[in-house]
Amino acid sequence: MKKIIVINLGSTSTKIAYFEDDTCVKKETIDHNANEIRQFPTIWDQKEFRIKVIKDFMEKLHIKGEDLDAFVTRGGHTVPLVGGVYHINQTMLEQSASEQYGNHISDLGLQIADEFSKLGCVALTCDTPCTDEFEPLARYSGLKEIPRVSRFHALNHKAAARKYAKEIGKNYEDLNLVVCHMGGGSSVAAHKHGLMVDGPNGLDGEGPFSTNRSCGLPVGALIDLCYSGQYSRKEMRRKVNGLGGLMSYIGETDVRTIVGEIEKGNQEYKEALDAMCYQTAKEIGAMATVLKGQVDAIIFTGGIAYSDYVMNQIKQYVSYIAPIVLEPGEFEMDSLGTNAYLALTGKVEIKEL
Repeated sequence: MKKIIVINLGSTSTKIAYFEDDTCVKKETIDHNANEIRQFPTIWDQKEFRIKVIKDFMEKLHIKGEDLDAFVTRGGHTVPLVGGVYHINQTMLEQSASEQYGNHISDLGLQIADEFSKLGCVALTCDTPCTDEFEPLARYSGLKEIPRVSRFHALNHKAAARKYAKEIGKNYEDLNLVVCHMGGGSSVAAHKHGLMVDGPNGLDGEGPFSTNRSCGLPVGALIDLCYSGQYSRKEMRRKVNGLGGLMSYIGETDVRTIVGEIEKGNQEYKEALDAMCYQTAKEIGAMATVLKGQVDAIIFTGGIAYSDYVMNQIKQYVSYIAPIVLEPGEFEMDSLGTNAYLALTGKVEIKEL
């Protein structure tokens, strides 16, 4: 029996799961008070704090680090990688720590996995945020100095797609799918026979606007705002990623609250949310075009996929393209655990950066 610990670090939470083979025995989300996190100047300073949280979880289940076969984490930021299971090696650790390719609390997960691997298990990650399977034409942006790159919810995209494929008795690699993840950030990607051949750089402003990200903005107006003297570079970054989207228009990001206001007749809230649905639908249409209209299904995942209001709005625009499939929520922990088990048993390759 393979014993596996899975972690997924969020800015104010630590998700932990214990797997025996490919079965999740226990899963827990530990929320952290913002004041707890604020005491750490950088994400790297949280290392011992997060390790203690993980060890406390393991102690409750009477699991020793020495008994583990694998310690798996959501990936960090490195050079672009093809999807799959990767050994967390020194090269990956150095690239992630350099912050050259991005900086997120998930980068700390690599360091923590490496720490536990010193007890005898293998440190793994899967379908990292830097998964990049774009076709050559998808890399053209319109400006030579700025090639398009893949930066979005690759782990949950692939997990939802594989889940759907399993439900219909087919292989993910045999399907053409448009997958739409809707959460704090949204991302729509074209999945062509197991590869995500086009999608957004969601971290840097591509795709439809979401609850707190502005994403695609008119370039000229954005340049003017950047050089207006009103905002610093840091403030502009925060403005488009954190204070954009629905937050910018109505000062609210919780879709359940927004729908509640719409039901009370709030037209301002309705128009803003409907605009977000409209933009998302346009992006789905674009990705269907990438697949030349040969789309087996449109899959919605992420927390907002639970919203009947949002799903009904988007369906009006895209249901003619392909069958609509709802896989709400996130499947990242299950995907990490299952892929680690498959790797440990030799059913999928463990790749090296």
